[in-house]
Amino acid sequence: MELLTNPLSLLVMLPAAAGALLLLVPPEKEHLLKRGALGATLLVLLVTLKLYADFDPALAAMQFTLQRAWLPAYGISYFLGIDGISLLMIALTAVLMPISVLASFNYIKEGRRAYYACLLFLEAGMIGVFAALDLFVFYLFWEAMLIPMYFLIGIWGGPRRIYAALKFFIYTMAGSVLMLAAILWVAAAQHAASGAWTFSIPALYSGTLTGQAQFWLFAAFGLAFAVKVPLFPFHTWLPDAHVEAPTAGSVLLAGVLLKMGVYGYLRLAVPLFPQAAAVFAPWLAGLGVVGIIYGSLVAWTQRDMKKMVAYSSVAHLGAVMLGIMAFEPAAVAGAVLQMVNHGLSTGALFLLVGVLYERRHTRLIEDYGGLAKVMPGFAAVFMLVTLSSIGLPGLNGFVGEALILFGAFRVYPWLTGLAVTGVILSAVYMLGMYQQTVFGPLRHTENKVLPDLSAREWLYLAPLLAFIVLLGVWPNPVLKRAMPAVGSYISLAQRQAAPPPADVKISLGGKLP
Repeated sequence: MELLTNPLSLLVMLPAAAGALLLLVPPEKEHLLKRGALGATLLVLLVTLKLYADFDPALAAMQFTLQRAWLPAYGISYFLGIDGISLLMIALTAVLMPISVLASFNYIKEGRRAYYACLLFLEAGMIGVFAALDLFVFYLFWEAMLIPMYFLIGIWGGPRRIYAALKFFIYTMAGSVLMLAAILWVAAAQHAASGAWTFSIPALYSGTLTGQAQFWLFAAFGLAFAVKVPLFPFHTWLPDAHVEAPTAGSVLLAGVLLKMGVYGYLRLAVPLFPQAAAVFAPWLAGLGVVGIIYGSLVAWTQRDMKKMVAYSSVAHLGAVMLGIMAFEPAAVAGAVLQMVNHGLSTGALFLLVGVLYERRHTRLIEDYGGLAKVMPGFAAVFMLVTLSSIGLPGLNGFVGEALILFGAFRVYPWLTGLAVTGVILSAVYMLGMYQQTVFGPLRHTENKVLPDLSAREWLYLAPLLAFIVLLGVWPNPVLKRAMPAVGSYISLAQRQAAPPPADVKISLGGKLP
């Protein structure tokens, strides 16, 4: 019975069950699919709001835990629980899902039954990843949510959807296979040391792996998560997936799925292998900075708005990686806040690009111009979201970015100095795109009759706009819940602080605390 009363288990089972039910809807009742999918995601959101309200922000320990033996002979259990970081990721998922369903109402014309079922299965998998406290269960959710995203891109995507879907699946699966091998190695090592099998993540934090084993295991976990972030140079699947995915797929890919890579470092790679993390951290921070500069420069050259936003995600997530690899409270807290902010701002950008694409069936910047004259409401919303994306003070993007830079500067001063260039470059390409699409003369006849935002579009954009403004002036609700978990992450990262072998010790302009 507790499987249905525990809020975390309920959050996993609700969308999965709703997705299965949608597959059974007969053809003559297809008009119920939209309402059913929207109702299910709103119900998940209500449960999440109750979870958010009941969460104790003063505790660093896991809350709302549920553990039931699944394969007891091997120590595998259905083990769920959340701290402040996973709570925020689940909340972000729950907010973006009904928005994604609403945005699909007019966009999806065929295969609606399978489409909305895939969205709900994807939601179950994403929440499961953030709630899992058993390594085996974590891996199952990690792999399971790839399947609906593969179909969302491959069936309802653009002209090159098969190529993009295969590339997305192959990249992520290649990293995941290494992670599975590492999971089995960790469990076997724990069994050899204690005589008992366990896949419990909190129990494995006290593992005794040292030396080269940690480095190989961190590399296996880290590669899987680097692909998902995506961290340069493992990012090449992302632009294709974003460009070809339907609007809702792009929103969820940028808003939630990319955060799973960062979450993997926070929950698994660094706490499980702290000695190796101390060695790899400067390299990963350095790759994050390369991603900031590279992603920004490539975004600057794009003529497709969706591809520009996709490359901007490489830059934003590079800054997040710099923050979490500094192991400094302000930087890590800023990174967690920025994970939420990026999901809101970039999700809104993809929705706005989708609005234009539904009207003109083109995403090329040169095909627009003068939209402020015919779509003033759209122009105003687009301006707010653009300023949020470049980190204007007073909007949500600023606080997280500032905390990352302030905190990381204490650890990696030279890298942080280079990272600041991303702030300037983001303003260059984002404001350039805005100027070319919204201002100037109406260069194309088709643009003169474009309708402004509809009531449905205002409805799904309004929550994102509210959060963009609210978190810009009052980020404390997020930071307050994140800080105990941030402190726990840093403590786990700094334990077993024996120096690594001399032949692998490195430094990139700073030292770890």
